[in-house]
Amino acid sequence: MSFPLLTVTAALPAVGAIATAAVPAAKRTVAKWSALGFSVATFVLAVIVLVRFEPGGERYQLTESHAWIKDFGVRYELGVDGIGVSLVALTALLIPFIIAAGWHDADPLEDKNPNRRWRPTQGFFALILAVEAMVVVSFEATDVFLFYIFFEAMLIPMYFLIGGFGDQAHEHGDDEAAKQRSYAAVKFLLYNLVGGLVMLAAVIGLYAASADQLGHGTFSLQEILQARAAGKFDLASSTERWLFLGFFFAFAVKAPLWPLHTWLPNAMGESTAPVAVLITAVVDKVGTFAMLRYCLQLFPEASKWATPVILVLAVISIIYGALLAVGQRDIKRLIAYASISHFGFIILGIFAMTTQGQSGAALYMVNHGISTAALLLVAGFLISRRGSRLIADFGGVQKVAPVLAGTFLIGGLATLSLPGLAPFVSEFLVLVGTFSRYPALGIIATVGIVLAALYVLVLYQRTMTGPVKPGVEGMKDLKVREIAVVAPLIALLLFLGVYPKPLTDIVNPAVGQTLSDVHKTDPKPALEATK
Repeated sequence: MSFPLLTVTAALPAVGAIATAAVPAAKRTVAKWSALGFSVATFVLAVIVLVRFEPGGERYQLTESHAWIKDFGVRYELGVDGIGVSLVALTALLIPFIIAAGWHDADPLEDKNPNRRWRPTQGFFALILAVEAMVVVSFEATDVFLFYIFFEAMLIPMYFLIGGFGDQAHEHGDDEAAKQRSYAAVKFLLYNLVGGLVMLAAVIGLYAASADQLGHGTFSLQEILQARAAGKFDLASSTERWLFLGFFFAFAVKAPLWPLHTWLPNAMGESTAPVAVLITAVVDKVGTFAMLRYCLQLFPEASKWATPVILVLAVISIIYGALLAVGQRDIKRLIAYASISHFGFIILGIFAMTTQGQSGAALYMVNHGISTAALLLVAGFLISRRGSRLIADFGGVQKVAPVLAGTFLIGGLATLSLPGLAPFVSEFLVLVGTFSRYPALGIIATVGIVLAALYVLVLYQRTMTGPVKPGVEGMKDLKVREIAVVAPLIALLLFLGVYPKPLTDIVNPAVGQTLSDVHKTDPKPALEATK
């Protein structure tokens, strides 16, 4: 029996969550180091998984399969393809930076509870590790029911992170701030629970369909794909479409896709910056990843049937998110709407059904995670110094904190996909892949690039340039810990912007196999080259 590397990679942060939560109340520094140590160890395991993965090998590698609930055909099955292994690595990479950036985020809550009956420091970091464990399993699971369990379970720790550990820099009083945090947490939970319940009905429908056609019910993705390839699993068009819609609805809420996006600005705005990174750079990626793994592979014909509508919704997300970002006066809500626009690009690339489009979408998931983490974490450092999230309260920061302003600029330039930074390659591939099949949509989507330049550069101008505003004069520059958080992310943005080949080599085979599942090939050029 081979070593269960995928299980250990997912289990380690879960063990870390329990260990961190069990640290005595008075030892909150120990809890922080415990969480950081477990997150770094998980990253080491994720690197080992990445190194052992063979891009030219089997589709799903490092697989594990064990009987779990035999009577219902549920198995404990894990396996990673090129896209899954990249997102496992991204998750494991970001969590140590999230923990380090949030080093003092729960301290004010601890100070408000001198009797120490409640241990917010331990709870804060334990919840982050719990989310990491569940997200990693979601990227590894190849049993649909196993995926569903963790897809839903991650909502619980996220609810407490949003509602219980909100941003201390709030324009309203403590009571009003608490109400808004509670509202954001409940809205996040309800939206995603409704999506999950719809998906549960589709999961049950998939099981019933497999029982009808295979003689036994199964949730195994690989078994269903093998049965379809052998001609033993062929859903009626109406059945396949209803099941597709059930899965896609849940993933579109998680992603989030317009018009199911409204929970995201509230959740990110009321969260601490590290938790906001956890939401948009880690948790939301489960939605777009699942579209590739489950919607396209399980329901290929329904995916093609729904493509025109989904592409229109994706373009609306791109333009709508960018337009609302331009008009924001809250820094974190601006980044939230920018992320809605970026997720529109990812979904556009997925359903363009071209090699370039889906490769770009897979790269975008990774690069957006890195760039958004860099920008949001620096924004969090900025907000904590001023005690305000309002853009109007800043000005002239580059004169008093040049390193902070410089890192903020690089994060912003990555967000607008400047050439030479990692997101540019992703966005370029998405637009090329879309234009080759849907030129009108590709042209409209490029408007999002122009708007991105507008909201990022205006944000930088208003906060960093001009005269130093009151409240900014004594602002301190980034500390060593904060530089250690941001510098590796910026280095990655530069490296992958100049040399994306290591990542494309990993994701491209998985993209080719997914396109094969939906029986799609790249469109031929309109004009053939002359000799």
